[in-house]
Amino acid sequence: MPFFLEEKECSSALEKFKSVLIIPCRFCPAASLSVIKKQPYIELFSHFLKTESYEQYIKTIEFDLNKKGIKTGVFKSHLIHQFIICGWTSNRRNQLMNYANEYEAFFVLGCDGAAQSVQDAVKSSACKVINGMETIGIMSMKPTFALPCSISLELDSVSPVIFAENDIKSEKKVEVGSSVY
Repeated sequence: MPFFLEEKECSSALEKFKSVLIIPCRFCPAASLSVIKKQPYIELFSHFLKTESYEQYIKTIEFDLNKKGIKTGVFKSHLIHQFIICGWTSNRRNQLMNYANEYEAFFVLGCDGAAQSVQDAVKSSACKVINGMETIGIMSMKPTFALPCSISLELDSVSPVIFAENDIKSEKKVEVGSSVY
């Protein structure tokens, strides 16, 4: 089951930098945005394995930062085993380190585990890692299939995630459309 993530307001934190690399995880955030926006998770023939609502979200972040004069880039993943940040190989993490001299900040779109994976990969650099999403809980959902090869996700529930004693998050109800989970 994927984590249910919500976007954080990070624009003021990102405005401090001259360059930001956006690092998207392609599993939990994509699933979360497709559920929130009630749009397909996968449209195989038109977008292959990318979620259109998530791709638009990434482009909006990039556009907004560029408009403020901030150099941006997106750390692209082309192979399916590179889509999930918390499962990256050491080689993939080393590839990310090559960007640490080009960007002042890495903006992670993923769960806390994804942000920690990026932080661990670049800990020997001066690059600042900022997590752009908040982990709300683990979602239970039902996939639905429609022709031609479109998969949507219907949210059943969100089980809260309890963090360490110093960082306990209160149970937060999730509202999607007219339903509260």
